[in-house]
Amino acid sequence: METTAAEVHIGLGPTPPGFQAMLPPAFDSVEEERLHRKQELAAAFRLFGKLGFSEGVAGHITARDPENPEWFWVNPFGMSFSQIKVSDLILVDHAGNVVEGRRPVNRAAFCIHSEVHKARPDAVAAAHAHSLHGKAFATLRRHLSPITQDACAFFEDHGLYEDFRGVVNDTEEGRRIGVALGGHKAVVLANHGLLTVGQTVAEAAWWFVTMERSCQAQLLAMAAGHPHEIDRETALQVREQIGSPLSGWFQFRPMWDRITEEQPDLFD
Repeated sequence: METTAAEVHIGLGPTPPGFQAMLPPAFDSVEEERLHRKQELAAAFRLFGKLGFSEGVAGHITARDPENPEWFWVNPFGMSFSQIKVSDLILVDHAGNVVEGRRPVNRAAFCIHSEVHKARPDAVAAAHAHSLHGKAFATLRRHLSPITQDACAFFEDHGLYEDFRGVVNDTEEGRRIGVALGGHKAVVLANHGLLTVGQTVAEAAWWFVTMERSCQAQLLAMAAGHPHEIDRETALQVREQIGSPLSGWFQFRPMWDRITEEQPDLFD
């Protein structure tokens, strides 16, 4: 059986004759790509709501506009993740102006995401929420340890921002968060929570979900005893297997299928 490099990255095994590997879609127009990004963004919000990642009005996921990459789509301030539809999304430019939409934007969302997108021109999307285990783990002010296979996706590939100064109200702190993120897929924000990025909305959302769960696993393991770490060579090997942008995109597929079937109104 011959497999392509892309198929190896998503863990594809034996396949039936004529099977076409699932890969991120290509688009014939910027309008099609914009709609797809907005649909994945709305689906990601619905999933975050379903998974309990909401905390009042806190939390935001952003996606660059494909035609104007200095602009990004984001959730309306004060709207439940569980109710967000494609038509509710707000388009903001990097000067802080609402270009499209009928509601305001969370100031912290603009201050953080505008600078993260500046720092990472390769990142199409960024996700941040006040999820329970991410918040708890962030109080330790440390990196995730490679104690599980899933956590290896972040091995030597996430930053740590230790300079907590309260609610983010200025772009300078957003800039410092971008510096702490560096070229990684995620950053732990001390006493605050988690932030992840990706080349697609699906990838950024998946990294957030699995990082939150990896924080939970580490907290449980530390409470039970002294967890044994996976050796560096193996951890790097596993990261190569499950930590690529394509792997992140593909891991999101079952969640996409589930939420779009359960809540098709998100496409409205």
